[in-house]
Amino acid sequence: MTEPQDVTRLTDGVLFIRVSSPAPGNPLDAEALLAATRELDRVASGDLDAAVVLLHGAGSNFCAGGDVRSFAAADDRPAFIRSVADAFHAFLRALTAADVPVVAAVRGWAAGAGMSIACHADIVVGGPGTRFRPAYPGIGLSPDGGMTWMLPRIIGRGRAHLVILTDAVITASDAASWGLVGSLVDADDDVLSTAETIASSLATGPRPALRAARRLLSASPDATLHDQLDAEAESISRLAGTPTGVEGVDAFVEKRRPDFSR
Repeated sequence: MTEPQDVTRLTDGVLFIRVSSPAPGNPLDAEALLAATRELDRVASGDLDAAVVLLHGAGSNFCAGGDVRSFAAADDRPAFIRSVADAFHAFLRALTAADVPVVAAVRGWAAGAGMSIACHADIVVGGPGTRFRPAYPGIGLSPDGGMTWMLPRIIGRGRAHLVILTDAVITASDAASWGLVGSLVDADDDVLSTAETIASSLATGPRPALRAARRLLSASPDATLHDQLDAEAESISRLAGTPTGVEGVDAFVEKRRPDFSR
């Protein structure tokens, strides 16, 4: 399935964001991320009614990393790369602040910045050709995009150190068994359509409950069990009094499908 080439588009509650450029190799698209950051800021402020974000690439790869040619061409490489990293991190901060589930359709390579982006998704869909690689050591640089914070939390400290320091390639099967990919489909051409199906299902679901579950999951690595139990009790009791919670419970008792659009 061919990815749409618009930088962003909102369809039935799903905000599609193209993270890479259509240029050969599908490198990180800096201009696209600036546009996406603005849209994510609108989601966070309530000006854009998006229930889910779907991240995708612009071709055969999700994102093959930063535009290294632009690094080489810069008059002041440290200053230029700092500006690129700051803009990239502004996008990731906006993605977090949007406070909605994030699905990533990772077809082909997710290398460097592309791998970092994938680590921020709640649900990653991959195919047989999906590959992850830190890529930073290969150009003599250290990671950005939160990779050194996210990856140990996903695959464990030992594996994360091995992968990042040796610039290892993670295959689709390893990514699935390690928890980096949540859904592994049989064909690469089905990656985007499967991600769309998941995102659409989330968009029609109980939005406050999904946001609350996502917050609890995000907080759990740094919380004690007692703190997490308290947070869960507060969250579930609060949701029980919301229209979504009322509809869900009533529909269960009445043996009908809940209508969370009410």
